[in-house]
Amino acid sequence: MSSTVITGIGELTTNDDALGTIADAAVVIDGDRVAWVGPAGSAPDADEHVDVEGRAVLPGWVDSHTHLVFAGDRTAEFAARMSGQPYQAGGIAVTVNATRQATDAELADNLRRHVEEAAAQGTTCVETKTGYGLTVEDELRAAKIAATVADEVTFLGAHLVPPGTDATDYVDLVCGEMLDAVAEHVGWCDVFCEEGAFDADQSRRVLEAARRRGLGLRVHGNQLGPGPGVALAVELGAASVDHCTHLEPSDVDALAASDTVATLLPACDLSTRQPLPDARALLDAGATVALASNCNPGSSYTSSMAYCVTTAVPQMRMSVAEAIRAATWGGARALRRDTGDGAVGVLRPGARADLQVLDAPSTTWLAYRPGVPLTRAVWREGDRVR
Repeated sequence: MSSTVITGIGELTTNDDALGTIADAAVVIDGDRVAWVGPAGSAPDADEHVDVEGRAVLPGWVDSHTHLVFAGDRTAEFAARMSGQPYQAGGIAVTVNATRQATDAELADNLRRHVEEAAAQGTTCVETKTGYGLTVEDELRAAKIAATVADEVTFLGAHLVPPGTDATDYVDLVCGEMLDAVAEHVGWCDVFCEEGAFDADQSRRVLEAARRRGLGLRVHGNQLGPGPGVALAVELGAASVDHCTHLEPSDVDALAASDTVATLLPACDLSTRQPLPDARALLDAGATVALASNCNPGSSYTSSMAYCVTTAVPQMRMSVAEAIRAATWGGARALRRDTGDGAVGVLRPGARADLQVLDAPSTTWLAYRPGVPLTRAVWREGDRVR
C-alpha cells in the first residue's frame, strides 16, 4: 500500500467533534484509510505529496438515497410538470416498463455511468435501491446489479403496486417470495408509505417482514402530504425516513426524540414543485438531518449533492456548516456508517479515505457561488478518482 500526504489545505472540514475545522491543515492517506489529520506543519512523510494550494477539503458526499437501477427517461413527464400538471406516484410505472425491457448489461452500464458522474462531483459513498422491477425476477436482478457498484443496496419492491395487480396479493408477494429472493443481496428494505402507493398497514407488513430477515429499515414518507410515514419509521426504529416534505409538529418531535434520520431531498421537491422541507424546525428541535439527491429519472434527475447543499442554505435556512454536515456525516448516519473503522462522512484516523478538494478557499463557496462546478479533486477509498 502507498501513502499520500495532502498539504496546503486552507480549510479542512473533518466532521469529527474533537478535530473540528482546521486551518492550514494536512491529511495523510495510507491505503484506503485516513492515517493522520492535523496541522500541515506537523504532517508526517508519505510516499506521495499533493499540495492543494490553500483550497478547502471536506469529506466526500454521502448520497444515502438514490434510484439508479433503471432504464429510459421521463422527460415528457418533467415537461408536463413544468407546465402545471401535478406530480403523482403512478409515474413510476413508466420507468418500470422500460427497466423490465432492458438487458442486465444496459442496466449495469447505466448504473456505473451515474455513479461515476456523481463521483466526479465529489460523491464517494452511494446507496441505491431496487424498485423499478416489481416482479421477483426483475427485483432480484436489480439487487444483484446494484450490489456490484453501490456501497449500500436497498430493496424497494414496495415502490408501487403494479397496474392491474391486487394490492393485498402484491404485498403478500413482496413480503414472501420477492423478499426471500433478494434478501442475501441487500442490506436494507424501504417502502413508499404514501397515498397512491402503500398505506400504513401495508407498509408495516413489509417492514416487519424485512426486519425478521435481518434487514435494516428505511421509509419513503410524508412526500406528497401529511401521512403516517414518519410515525411508522420512528416506531419501528428505521434508520431513516426520507422526503419529510410535509411534517406535523408531532412528526418533528418524534424525529427529535429518536435515532431515525430525517433525510431531506430538496432537488426532488424543486423538480416536483413541492414545498421544501422545514429543515430549520427539524434542526432546532434536535433531529438528525441528512441531505440526499434522490437521483432517479422521474422526480429528481440530478446526481449533484452540491446542488442539494446550494438549495438547502438559502432556501431551507440551513447554515453552510449544517448543510455540509447533512450531506456528509448525516448521510453516513442514515446508512449507519458513521462510526468505527472505515466510517464515511468524516475525516479522522481510521475513517475510509473519501475526500474532496474544492476549487475554493472555503466550503461557504458552495452556496456563495451557486451553480459553479467547484470540485477540483476526489479520493475514494484512497484512490484518486478525479
